Amino acid sequence: MKKSVSLLLAAVLCTGLFAGCAGTETASSTAGASSQEAASQTEESRAEASEGGETVDLSGTVSTNGSTSMEEVMMGLTEYFKEKYPNITVTYDPTGSGTGIQQATAGSCDIGLSSRALKQEELDGGLTETVVAKDGIAIVVNKENTVAELTVEQITKIATGEIANWSEVGGPDMEIAFIGREAGSGTRGAFEELTGTEDACSYAQELTSTGAVRTAVSTTPGAIGYISLSSLDDSVTALKVKADDASPAVECTEETVLDGSYAIQRPFVFATKSDAALSEAAQAFYDFALSEEAAEIYTEAGVVPAN
Repeated sequence: MKKSVSLLLAAVLCTGLFAGCAGTETASSTAGASSQEAASQTEESRAEASEGGETVDLSGTVSTNGSTSMEEVMMGLTEYFKEKYPNITVTYDPTGSGTGIQQATAGSCDIGLSSRALKQEELDGGLTETVVAKDGIAIVVNKENTVAELTVEQITKIATGEIANWSEVGGPDMEIAFIGREAGSGTRGAFEELTGTEDACSYAQELTSTGAVRTAVSTTPGAIGYISLSSLDDSVTALKVKADDASPAVECTEETVLDGSYAIQRPFVFATKSDAALSEAAQAFYDFALSEEAAEIYTEAGVVPAN
């Protein structure tokens, strides 16, 4: 009898032991499945974020330096980019195109900003030029001026001082004050290159920003100057421009810049080092600036997307 009871107890113990082992295996198997499922969900989330143009875990700083004319463009790009990449900080230092190009060449910033095409020596110096948008250079006069249009040749002669009175181009008997940007400015460089007036302009004032030129023209009755299309407002009058005497007078607008009919226009450029890859954060910003999504930002800033 005792032997039978002992055998029965042993059987019960073994049954409990096997049940415990089976339970442990089941729990372990369930935990493993849960872990794999969680990992799978994380990968799916990352994939969805990537497909949506977002990289949630990408972080860093992108330094840009250069053109003051690109300020509105840069403000728009950085604002929308921040929504997509909240952990990336993009800095913009509006020092002028010349400085931006120098900083990019020296590797002191990720992206140099230029509101003129790069010169051959700058390209030979190790830079790559990427045009992100096109901008018209508006020729502006004081609101009291009755002149409505000029040829490129007339603009050139005014810039060099050969034409010094508005009466010579159909306007009032009033001395002309030619106002422009400081040396090194991308707007100045583009204007002088397009009009063939490099190192030949006779400035009444040389100012350090597009906004300052606009203000000076708006407060000086005999003034004429050049500003970015994106900076044009109703405080000044933008003249229509004729490529030559036989050409029609063309208004400076996004449409005429895009179709090439407006004669005085220039590119907005990202300058990057040719022999060094951008950081992941800088590459993400560069790619965003060239995306279809960014096209609307350029339009809102008053310039024309390059792509």
